[in-house]
Amino acid sequence: MTELATMDFHPQPQAGEARPWAFPAPERGTLDNGMTVLRCHRPGQQVVAVEVLLDAPLDAEPAGIEGVATIMTRAFSEGTDKHTAEEFAAELERCGATLDSHADHPGVRLSLEVPVSRLEKALGLLADALRAPAFEDGEIERLVANRLDEIPHETANPGRRAAKELSKQLFPATSRMSRPRQGTEETVEGIDSAAVRAFYERHVRPATATAVVVGDLTGVDLDALLGDTLGAWTGSPAAPRPVPSVSADDTGRVIIVDRPGSVQTQLLIGRVGADRHDRVWPAQVLGTYCLGGTLTSRLDRVLREEKGYTYGVRAFGQVLRAAPDGSGIAMLAISGSVDTPNTGPALDDLWTVLRTLAAEGLTDAERDVAVQNLVGVAPLKFETAAAVASTLADQVEQYLPDDYQSTLYRQLAATGTVEATAAAVSAFPVDRLVTVLVGDAAQIEEPVRALGIGEVTVVPAE
Repeated sequence: MTELATMDFHPQPQAGEARPWAFPAPERGTLDNGMTVLRCHRPGQQVVAVEVLLDAPLDAEPAGIEGVATIMTRAFSEGTDKHTAEEFAAELERCGATLDSHADHPGVRLSLEVPVSRLEKALGLLADALRAPAFEDGEIERLVANRLDEIPHETANPGRRAAKELSKQLFPATSRMSRPRQGTEETVEGIDSAAVRAFYERHVRPATATAVVVGDLTGVDLDALLGDTLGAWTGSPAAPRPVPSVSADDTGRVIIVDRPGSVQTQLLIGRVGADRHDRVWPAQVLGTYCLGGTLTSRLDRVLREEKGYTYGVRAFGQVLRAAPDGSGIAMLAISGSVDTPNTGPALDDLWTVLRTLAAEGLTDAERDVAVQNLVGVAPLKFETAAAVASTLADQVEQYLPDDYQSTLYRQLAATGTVEATAAAVSAFPVDRLVTVLVGDAAQIEEPVRALGIGEVTVVPAE
């Protein structure tokens, strides 16, 4: 009889003792040129993340050339007074660094990641890009052409088209928020190097900029590095621009963006609400997560698991523009896609979920799972320096205190089921939602009208 081989197993690893965790607190300072600096030492994070915020919001763009902030932002890495565009890219690569940038309603952000051993060189390149961007005619023309090529692709994307329509519907035509963030074909076509430089000279200066630096700064004389790089950037002093007030119309209604032949319908249902300064925000985050924040949320359980209408539906809140006095606004929305024949039934079930939430409320079990998912995974969410830097930059951009994120987690953990329910119901009232549907109007218009969830208007897809 053959003897069976035996195996020796290593002992199963045991979980260590849980340690208290809090979102890291930054140290604040100011460079001689007026630039605000937030630094955060994160032992072990050998890749340093740097975020630079510029007070160049989209509402500052001149009429007729909207999109100029985006072109300027992209042009920062296309050459300086020391390097051509190709040389600048090569120098970044030699540092092992990446430099990204984007323009949004609050302003412009540049994001740098680099090994700490090459931080000095990379900060020098970043400073050069801010201090003396080339804005050469040929490079600007190329960036404009690239942007014009992107616009038809965005229009063809149902999700992007829905977002564009929702902004147009919610905000008055006079508001910059009603129009595409990166401009339209008509406005982008009018952008040239002179327009880019004029926008730069009017709005980009160290006195109204903030730099966030996060990583393992052991042995790094950060004061000296910043003084020799970002601190060498000069510019005229100026106060931050006032934040304009914005109104919105969330009267319940339905807009169908007609896409003949579409096999599915893109849904985007939204309205506006208060920003993170409002005391209801933590409860709203919790309630919204229970409604549509994950695969086990109510919307997914009904529309995905029970009915099979969709691969997933999400509910979320996103700050659009904050204000120092707390009068900013956020987008509260539900998004997803369903197969075309079931567009009407899916919307009917979605409204039923919202009405049931208002009538019966959330359960304690739903609340507990949401807290565990939002608060319990926070240490993993902020493992990287880039995640910490981005969140600190968000806080600066939204006029929040440096300890906001830590306070938010404590508030989430202390929020009860009743408070979360009330916030979610208030965030998504069934009679105050603007519904955008991108799909085949011939198939979905009548079933949607029959639901009685608001006046239905059909617009072309463009």
